[in-house]
Amino acid sequence: MYIEPPIHLLPFALGDLFANANSTGYITLADRYGLMAAIFDDSLAEDEKLSVNRLLRSICKGRIKVIDEISVISSFT
Repeated sequence: MYIEPPIHLLPFALGDLFANANSTGYITLADRYGLMAAIFDDSLAEDEKLSVNRLLRSICKGRIKVIDEISVISSFT
């Protein structure tokens, strides 16, 4: 029987994720894993949940693009 490994959000990761997404206009594959961890985190504060929702709305409306690069650094090498 396969058991999924637990998904944990790194401390302060959401703030960095939002800042990077807003300054660059896109999220990376690593950012998507961070968002997934945030969505599954039951201990998020209400303002963090609202920020996640705001970012997801921006993606749906096309203001933030989703790219298939693992990180920003890998897209420049």
